[in-house]
Amino acid sequence: MTVRLMAEPRLRADLVAGLCVAGLLLPEAVAYAGLARLPVAHGLIACLVGLAIYALLGRSRDAIVSPTSSSASVAAAAAAGLTGMAHVEALMALTLAAGVVLLVLAVARQGQLSAFVSRPVLRGFAFALALTIVIKQLPDVLGLRPPPGLGVLHLLAWVAGQGRQWHGLSLAVAVASAGFIALLRRWPVLPASLIALVASVAVTWGFDLGAQGVAVVGAVEAPRLSFQVPKLDSDDWLRVAELAVGLVVLLFAESWGGMRSLALRRGDVLDADRELLALGVANLASGLLQGMPVGAGFSASAANHGAGAQSRRAGVVACIVVAGAMAFALPALQWLPRPVLAVAVVAALWHALSPQPLLATWHLGRDRVLVVGAVVAVLALGVLHGMLASIALSIVEALRRFSQPVLHELAALPGTRNFVNRPEHPEAQPVPGALILRPQEPLFFASAERVMAEAARRLTASGAATLVLSLEESSDLDSTAFECLLELDLRLSSRGQRLLLARVKEPVRGLLRVNAPYGLGREERQFWSVADAVAELAVDRSR
Repeated sequence: MTVRLMAEPRLRADLVAGLCVAGLLLPEAVAYAGLARLPVAHGLIACLVGLAIYALLGRSRDAIVSPTSSSASVAAAAAAGLTGMAHVEALMALTLAAGVVLLVLAVARQGQLSAFVSRPVLRGFAFALALTIVIKQLPDVLGLRPPPGLGVLHLLAWVAGQGRQWHGLSLAVAVASAGFIALLRRWPVLPASLIALVASVAVTWGFDLGAQGVAVVGAVEAPRLSFQVPKLDSDDWLRVAELAVGLVVLLFAESWGGMRSLALRRGDVLDADRELLALGVANLASGLLQGMPVGAGFSASAANHGAGAQSRRAGVVACIVVAGAMAFALPALQWLPRPVLAVAVVAALWHALSPQPLLATWHLGRDRVLVVGAVVAVLALGVLHGMLASIALSIVEALRRFSQPVLHELAALPGTRNFVNRPEHPEAQPVPGALILRPQEPLFFASAERVMAEAARRLTASGAATLVLSLEESSDLDSTAFECLLELDLRLSSRGQRLLLARVKEPVRGLLRVNAPYGLGREERQFWSVADAVAELAVDRSR
């Protein structure tokens, strides 16, 4: 009886959260299908599949896996680049390929790859993407039909130049629906966008707004959960796979960032590889059943969290509600005004339009180039190439930082076994006859040669006879770093100087023991701590 009483509040909380999330997902699925330039049915199928698969395989209590604005926009841009394929077929192939790549990464336990897209880059991309999507909604809001192929900045200029062609009733409908949604948001438990869409359908049907020039969605084909694989040859699949990689990076980086931040609020622990698996199966199933790419969008997941969800049952409830709406309410979508749909898209992205995350990073005085570069890349190059440029910018910045030879000189704190950065601690005492250096980044192929050259130069300048190199930041060495270390040892030996290694980790010890048994692999050349190496120097001086 006690367990039942404890469980009932949790069940009620999941039921309420599921209803709230379904009210958000229904208009989002319709809107994001439009962003991907797909029939509405594809967005609804993806919503159903994402919710069902994640409830079975995922582990986050908050994550809601469904179509997202970013994945829809990137997939649409990628599909447009796959010339020679029908748009729907290309997008289904991209969804399938993304699912396969996510599954391969999960099996290989590569969940840490999301860290290669830095948070400043992801924030800059999300902000620029939100701006791009909002600008692309302007023609629907204003009742315009822009020429195809315009970039976002050119589209904005074109819209501004068509002032005399703006459709007043379409604009009035959009403004009224925006005000209605803003009013309803005073009560967070209400699905504001869904209520506004239902009201707009009723008004359009009652006053025949379509006949007065307001564009409507039109007849919506009922979703058919049919198993189908795009019929492409091997060359086409290779082209799809190349573009799917960028979609995968975006899907997992965006999803994992939202999942992890919400899990931290609860004190939950998530496994990145398990979440990769769930996202991979969800996208694979969505592609096979004629859906579209799915991910754990922050707006839906945060809404689930804010509504009080206690478990993944909230996603199951949302899935059932969406399925019911598809079964009984789908025909009414034909009267949905496109200006209202555009406003629903903007409402879903409203949180992403806040510059606060960008300003917070800017005020830190760090990573400003990454933030600005990501925003400029998306606005100037478009969604797909802007995203790829943003990812490249993140990786280049990581390589730049790792490859810079930052070496700290260490000295002993009097009365302790601690060795600290000498410039920051004037009271620290250098070791007579020795120079102790510590690389601040792991040694690898891009940094090792420069670090060794700098270490040799500073040893010569100091006049010391022994160099103690602390390798505490290097858990292992690649072949380039290993060879550079041996070359440094030979260089110092030819000068009559000596190289000792401190804080050497087991993988590095094993590598040196096997491949340099008579040199740096000898036990008397490696020490567990800097203090042990200095003690050995003192013994040598006393002999």
